[in-house]
Amino acid sequence: MNLPASPVRSGTTDDRGVALVVVGVGVCSALHVGKLPVAIPYLQAELGLNLVQAGFLLSLVQLAGLSLGLVVGLLADRLGPRRVMLAGLCVLAAGSAGGALAPDVNRLLLSRVVEGAGFLLTVLPAPGLLRLHLHDPVRLSRALGWWGTYMPMGTALALLLGVPLMAWSGWRTTWWLLALAGLAAAAWLALRVPAPAAGSGEAAAAASSLWPRLKRTLQAPGPWLVALGFLLYSGQWLAVIGFLPTIYVQSGLGATEVAVLSALAAAVNMVGNVAAGRWLARGARPGVLVALGYGAMAAGAVVTFGAVGHPVLQYLAVLLFSSVGGLIPGTLFGVAVVLAPGRDTVSTTVGWMQQFSALGQFIGPPAVAWWVTRVGGWQWTWVVTGACSLLGLLLAARLQREWRGRPGSPTR
Repeated sequence: MNLPASPVRSGTTDDRGVALVVVGVGVCSALHVGKLPVAIPYLQAELGLNLVQAGFLLSLVQLAGLSLGLVVGLLADRLGPRRVMLAGLCVLAAGSAGGALAPDVNRLLLSRVVEGAGFLLTVLPAPGLLRLHLHDPVRLSRALGWWGTYMPMGTALALLLGVPLMAWSGWRTTWWLLALAGLAAAAWLALRVPAPAAGSGEAAAAASSLWPRLKRTLQAPGPWLVALGFLLYSGQWLAVIGFLPTIYVQSGLGATEVAVLSALAAAVNMVGNVAAGRWLARGARPGVLVALGYGAMAAGAVVTFGAVGHPVLQYLAVLLFSSVGGLIPGTLFGVAVVLAPGRDTVSTTVGWMQQFSALGQFIGPPAVAWWVTRVGGWQWTWVVTGACSLLGLLLAARLQREWRGRPGSPTR
């Protein structure tokens, strides 16, 4: 596949600067997702939140992605990823401010829907924006590996800093501060990432029609494979990491311990993401990396929830679940820009992937919460997550076959 021209010359400091800004914007967006797990005990005390409502609060931020991922992808390919990301950051800030003013659970749920729309508009076009500025395949693979860290990095920061901040000033102040952070990120993106030059890949992509682009995307097998891969990964990861603070609070751990343990469990996911980007750049097989990630998540979940009475072993299993599981998003982001059926369908392909990722995150936490309520504890959670991993292993084999047959893939 021929990679698009960019107004910024590959290999320059500007390339690295753009990658830094894009990843930083993603981390800022992920803070809005990661702030909720820490806030659940405070919301239960102030607003009378129950466990199932907490599950929906965790997942409602993905409602926009669930319903509009493909549409926003088409929009980003049409209007340009930079412009759509700037609008998304403003919507994200507005949603967080609305949540800070929410008088009850219903209003808070509504604000999470708005935040979800802003989150989608911000993160979905990012891989396409990176591709516009980094058209060397090796640099692009590494940058996309780093991009895959935006969610665990933002979640870890929210878990680590959210506990002392909410204990000191309350959850509403945290919501206000993150609204300001969203506006600051928009200004950073506007100032540091140049608008596309005339005749650039972004301008050329905007000229193509929406329907043919959509048709080519949905008729190609690659977008479906990366989308289903994210579905099977995202739901189980958010369910386990999102409920981790609640599990530890119920077990009697202190606030500091909860913050550190939960943040580390989220942060180690970055290891797998970065490793996936580097290994892909060196010619690793994406199907093997994805299979390794799903296998580790299955084994980690069994020990995490099944080895009752062995807390150290359980926590080490959580770290395995998250860290090696990070190979999955890092790999899928890397292959999505290659398996897209054309340079004008990168954001559309990522939008389809984001839609399925959002579906996983939307149904994962409530499903686990429902299952825990039915079986009377967390000890059988691995049944739900293990089923996702088993399906993921089957998908990994199909993904590798598709990758081998793709002329534009950097590896075979």
